[in-house]
Amino acid sequence: MKYKNNRGCLFVLSAPSGTGKTTIANRICKELDNIEISISYTTRQPRDGEVEGLHYYFIQKDRFNQMINDNAFLEWAAVHGNYYGTSRYKIEEILSSNKDVLLDIDTQGGKSIKLQDPDSVLIFIMPPSFDELKNRLIKRATEPIEKINQRLQNAHKEISESIHYDYIVVNDDLDRAVEEVKCIIKAERNRTIRYNIKHMFKSKEG
Repeated sequence: MKYKNNRGCLFVLSAPSGTGKTTIANRICKELDNIEISISYTTRQPRDGEVEGLHYYFIQKDRFNQMINDNAFLEWAAVHGNYYGTSRYKIEEILSSNKDVLLDIDTQGGKSIKLQDPDSVLIFIMPPSFDELKNRLIKRATEPIEKINQRLQNAHKEISESIHYDYIVVNDDLDRAVEEVKCIIKAERNRTIRYNIKHMFKSKEG
């Protein structure tokens, strides 16, 4: 489509831990064309089944601090005692190739992205209830109950930050939540700001 701006769109997906945003993000990138999920850097240890370069780039804290000093992160934050960051270079590389980017990050990062890129689209995935969120975290069986309680406390703050997001999707049914996020992305791709209107009506004379 020659009248589209030659640049991808930045989508942010945020949610409390256990709400299913990573599962939704992976489904989106499998089921929609021309969108790529951003792989974050983190200082936390890999969980069972997580693969370096596929789920995260796992690095030591001293290297993370060096990347901060080098302004290598588009955004970064401390979450649950660990650090997470998004590579500025990798995001720019994808967007410049006219592909959309999907960021699976926390609300601190989402607000930071919006300040730097007002045209970015922020989507918050809401749990059906706190009881259901707790059940999901317990069933995940990756952390002790103390850590789960900490995540539930943080969930209150994260949900309060959803007022800064463009869209809210309640994940009470995974397939429906995925379809709702896909509809948002498809609609945003056709917003007027994604088109070079002046070029569409530019005179061919001369």
